[in-house]
Amino acid sequence: MIAYELLVDTPLTMEITGKFIAPSPEWIHLSRSLQDYELIVVTEGTLYIAGDNNHFVVNKGEFLLLPPLTNQHGYKASNCSFYWLHFHSKQALKVVEISNTAPVNKPGLIVIPQRGKLNNVEKIIVMMKQLQDSVRCYNEKTLNDYMSTVILCELHNQLTSSRLSSLKRSKQEQLYNDIVDHIKWNQHEQIKVSELADYFGYNEKYLSHLFTTISGVSLKQYILQQKMEMAKFILTDTNQNINEIASQLGYKDCHNFMKSFKKIVGLTATEFRNAYSKRLLFYK
Repeated sequence: MIAYELLVDTPLTMEITGKFIAPSPEWIHLSRSLQDYELIVVTEGTLYIAGDNNHFVVNKGEFLLLPPLTNQHGYKASNCSFYWLHFHSKQALKVVEISNTAPVNKPGLIVIPQRGKLNNVEKIIVMMKQLQDSVRCYNEKTLNDYMSTVILCELHNQLTSSRLSSLKRSKQEQLYNDIVDHIKWNQHEQIKVSELADYFGYNEKYLSHLFTTISGVSLKQYILQQKMEMAKFILTDTNQNINEIASQLGYKDCHNFMKSFKKIVGLTATEFRNAYSKRLLFYK
């Protein structure tokens, strides 16, 4: 798979960023030649976009990174929304091939595949929203450059962690990964440890001990943390009210949701939303 090496011992340079919402189901991405890198993270629908002679299908939760001088154009109607970030690096463009072998960890160097699926897209979106809030509030170059670099580093670390995990084959590690995936795909329900134990066919005490040993966090705490990560994403990316968000995450009582959010995040849901309220929204 093609990937791009980027030096981050000094910050990357942010050019422009925003969130795009297709104005209609018939929208097709414009044609242009990129002057810098563009990172696209799709949050809804599917983006059909070409870079030179390559046709990409980018689904919800996936990203695409295109380098400078790419001839970019849409090749099919795309009813979608996505966050995007244009940046450039002082380093000359370096294209590398990556495999399923363990990644090499070099200080000051990150490697981003041309495309892929994110383990925690909600975290990336919150960070991109924070960058947009910074642009609107301060528009201070140094801050924007560093925040953009942090986003790329987070993306690199998520992918590196995923590749390392895929190399592990022990039964316990596979069970742990299956539990993590199950929690992720059922964040909108009230998940209990006892229900997880029944689902996977293990003793509740054993399952909890295994999870804590591998992750360093109790299973009950991890379930709550993941719900609050989803809550932060919804607060950041939508205008839903607190009652709607609580219901969407499986809470019957809004007050229990607000109490849990304050305990995990350290801010009320309203305070968190107001802290990064100035999204940059585009329809063209």
